[in-house]
Amino acid sequence: MPLDDPAKHSGFQGQPQPAAEDAAVVARASAAGMVCLGKTNLSEFAYSGLGLNPGFGTPVNHRLGARSRVPGGSSSGAAMAVVHGCCPLAMGSDTAGSVRIPAAFNGLAGFRASRGRYPMQGVFPLAPSLDTLGPLAASVADCIALDQVLCGLVPQSGARPGGAHAGSDGLRGQVFAVDSRLLQDDRIHARVRANLLACLGLLQMQGARIEHRRLRSLQQMQALMERHGWLGAHEALATHRQRLDAPDQAARMDPRMRLRLEAARQLDHAGYLELLAQRKPLMALFAQELGEATLVLPTVGHPAPLLLPLLEDDTLFAETNLATLRLTMPGSFLDTPAVAMPSGIAQEMGPHGQPEPLPTSLQLMRPCGDDDRLLRTALCVEKALFPSHSTVTGARSA
Repeated sequence: MPLDDPAKHSGFQGQPQPAAEDAAVVARASAAGMVCLGKTNLSEFAYSGLGLNPGFGTPVNHRLGARSRVPGGSSSGAAMAVVHGCCPLAMGSDTAGSVRIPAAFNGLAGFRASRGRYPMQGVFPLAPSLDTLGPLAASVADCIALDQVLCGLVPQSGARPGGAHAGSDGLRGQVFAVDSRLLQDDRIHARVRANLLACLGLLQMQGARIEHRRLRSLQQMQALMERHGWLGAHEALATHRQRLDAPDQAARMDPRMRLRLEAARQLDHAGYLELLAQRKPLMALFAQELGEATLVLPTVGHPAPLLLPLLEDDTLFAETNLATLRLTMPGSFLDTPAVAMPSGIAQEMGPHGQPEPLPTSLQLMRPCGDDDRLLRTALCVEKALFPSHSTVTGARSA
């Protein structure tokens, strides 16, 4: 099991600080008999949804076609380790989507746990009120297996994750809510939307009920962020302010990460306090609006973008990064457990007419703390959509 490594940042070069002990999640996994293979690459300071790292190189998934595409971030190396069969499971951090986005771009499952589900000791912070952890794997079933280990619930030999309700019969009577305002947004790629709707149709055939709602909690959260900025931007600046203020350290940073951090100096501290003040009321409103339903959204509004144009254009990089994070940020602000899983393929044609199969993804969300129920529901959905893939075995191809 690899773990993404905050030390793999150019801002830390020349200042190696070997850990005195394993992070708590690694120690728990090791105590249960798992083998930690090593650390993986990621965006510098875990501060990008695209996964680029000019200091250590950007890992790519060559199964997506001849043209290199962004791996998704920040936990890019964790996703690539699973995609390429180096391991069946990897852990990543998720502050604004850093587990779910690389899962989405590469046809994997990714689980953002509610904050507090896993211990954070030994994890380098980015935005302390948002930071959490989660597994990436070939299937939801594999994510659940690791979740059980990390929660101290090691299943008995031969036991299946999810218990008696793990089959598609568990969908009968379940309610899935879709925010039509978000789904019909012009920024959603047509194939992303079509694949999600096709998945909802399959769930409905299995006995689930689909309801289209407009959630005020999501709308108000987005309006709040437009007024006061992203909560994580305020806290990331606080985390790295001393590095930014030290010319020798700032000079070693990824220039794009440095610019993004510096931009947060323009944010008003009063806005930060307002974000904090409104967070719990919006979390409560989200839980009230959702009720017994599970929210379904696209994980990302588009398939994995091409890598080369983003390397060459700083403005395009910034715009694409924000677009990529747009649908995962709400879950982070509302501290929802969220599972990203494949929803289909958006096939594009390469420059020589060869097909490039690009995964699309949906995410399931429940109110904060309802992780166990969400994981059971996600496993039912996975078995309905991909019955041959819901196994705790080897990796599934992207």
